[in-house]
Amino acid sequence: MADAFFTCRKNVLLAKSTSTQIEGVFAATRGRLVPEEQEALLQQWLEEGAGNLPASESVPAVGKVSVTLTSDWLEGSELLMTSLSDLNSAPEVTQHAGQQLVELHALASSEPQDSAVTELAKLPAEETVAVADSAPWPAVVAQMDHQIAGCVAIDVEVQNEDPAVLAWSIARDAETVPTEPPAWRIQDTVPLCPVATEVPYHEILWRDWEDLSVQPCVLEQVSKNTPLFEFRVMSYNILAQDLVEQGLDLYLHCHPDILNWNYRLPNLLQEIQHWDPDVLCLQEVQENHYWEQLEPTFKEMGFACFYKRRTGTKTDGCAVCYKHSRFQLISLSPIEYFRPGLDILNRDNVGLVLLLQPLLPEHLDLKAVSPLCVANTHLLFNPRRGDIKLAQIALLLAEIDKIAKSTEGSYYPVILCGDLNSVPDSPLYKFIRNGELSYHGMPAWKVSGQEDFSQQSYSRKLLVPLWPSSLGVTDNCQYVALCQPKKLGRRKYSRNFLLQFRFCDVACERPPQLVLLEGVTDAKPGLPGRVRSIQGCSSSWALFCHHCVGVIQHGLNLTSVYSHFLPQRGRPEVTTMPMGLGATVDYIFYSAEPVRDGNRGGRRLYRDGALKLLGRLSLLSEDALLLANGLPNPFCSSDHLCLLASFGLEISSL
Repeated sequence: MADAFFTCRKNVLLAKSTSTQIEGVFAATRGRLVPEEQEALLQQWLEEGAGNLPASESVPAVGKVSVTLTSDWLEGSELLMTSLSDLNSAPEVTQHAGQQLVELHALASSEPQDSAVTELAKLPAEETVAVADSAPWPAVVAQMDHQIAGCVAIDVEVQNEDPAVLAWSIARDAETVPTEPPAWRIQDTVPLCPVATEVPYHEILWRDWEDLSVQPCVLEQVSKNTPLFEFRVMSYNILAQDLVEQGLDLYLHCHPDILNWNYRLPNLLQEIQHWDPDVLCLQEVQENHYWEQLEPTFKEMGFACFYKRRTGTKTDGCAVCYKHSRFQLISLSPIEYFRPGLDILNRDNVGLVLLLQPLLPEHLDLKAVSPLCVANTHLLFNPRRGDIKLAQIALLLAEIDKIAKSTEGSYYPVILCGDLNSVPDSPLYKFIRNGELSYHGMPAWKVSGQEDFSQQSYSRKLLVPLWPSSLGVTDNCQYVALCQPKKLGRRKYSRNFLLQFRFCDVACERPPQLVLLEGVTDAKPGLPGRVRSIQGCSSSWALFCHHCVGVIQHGLNLTSVYSHFLPQRGRPEVTTMPMGLGATVDYIFYSAEPVRDGNRGGRRLYRDGALKLLGRLSLLSEDALLLANGLPNPFCSSDHLCLLASFGLEISSL
């Protein structure tokens, strides 16, 4: 439970109203309310409270709720969420208006009312409402619509035993309303039904820590008394403020206050500090916020930080931070995916690749642990340009291949984090996980699986080669300059062997740049009977043609930390929720060992090797986030959820 998602000590409003009437008024309100709106709001609050109050009973102090009228806007930083101990130790509030509520309830029960009309100028500066011997009426407001100028602020001082019932702690403004109210004018009052209690935010957004150290491979390691270097890795798209302001249409469900950077920053920092990762990979980090706020704060938290802004005029980028008490930097490689003159690499996305040396405690001075390669990236979003995404990830994998390869030719353990803008089991996801993708003829929109554009009349298709040779990257996602030079004078295939493939599908396909010349390039060669008879066979001819069609590969053996499905809920995991639709686009991949002959439905099977997955922070389903009004919300200040995993690296003797 120590790692359970924190719910207290966050300076964020976690209150949510069940009154659709109040929510409607708040949602339609912008700026300062006029007196009529203030009067209607106050009357609705009092009617809801009085609806739970029997007129025939006295008013003992069971739960006291102070209703304070404020007239000025309060900034998000002034709203402090209190802990349970703070609630229990709150001072008592004097009971002022118990009798007034009894009289109000009597009036409301005896006379129906078409519309509640009150005069704000006739109210006292402070009213205290106490609810007797019944479920406390919720002292909460709409989760998106707090801090409205001139409206009622609620201060809960003693609540029921549920620790998730959180409070407003609002300073009273100097401007107060007149303190001598004339008689209430209530016409045809209709009693309101009691308001149902809402599910608290922390119950909706609760994220469990999943302990995976009981896996057989880890238990086997423990049985051998082999120590592990344990560390945590977090990947988090924190939503750059410039992108928020450029795409406000994406956040119409959010109150403007919770989109303010001064509101979001403390929440993001507190979440990172709570989970205390040793390696932190961030996406959508705004440059000025990084240098002015994030980097100084992270350095105080013990991180060494590296940042790469997107190219061109973009103002955000990626950052990788690591605890300098746990790791030492060996090498750093920032990556720019933009290549002038190449249509397939004409976007401004970037990445970072670091090689880190874990630092062992002093009592393990005769032990050694392998270096660790950490990569972080944010791929292009455009769902229609999967060809660009594949080229970008190929460049990243080529850089990892260069950084993570040891002198013996093997690879150091790799952890790849990022927002890949691709869903699970999409071709791009399968390429990373399975190490191979046959792409020739594939519609570009299908690569990421974000949207279905199959109904469009024109669809861009991937052709061979996917990127030009001038890029200097092979189909194995390796830099050409780093590949082993071929020995001269040796041919891999004989001429006669190659001639049998001259009638394969690729050889018979017209190149798009080929000029049409009648009698020369307009004829398609016919297949000889012998070749026609072996079409579709599984011989070496078919295998060769498979590679001719267009296949990209890599040899890093990466698998995902997450399974992308919540078996206990029977629903997929989601990491983001654009426009109210949940999706998984954020990942943490790590090095593993492929299982020999382990292939299930085209999905390569892995087991942990030197790098072991010890635990992870569970994700949420779409329906759970819908209950919390999506992302961002007052509790989560990004439109993505953070990903967190715990790993163990084998420590060996020198």
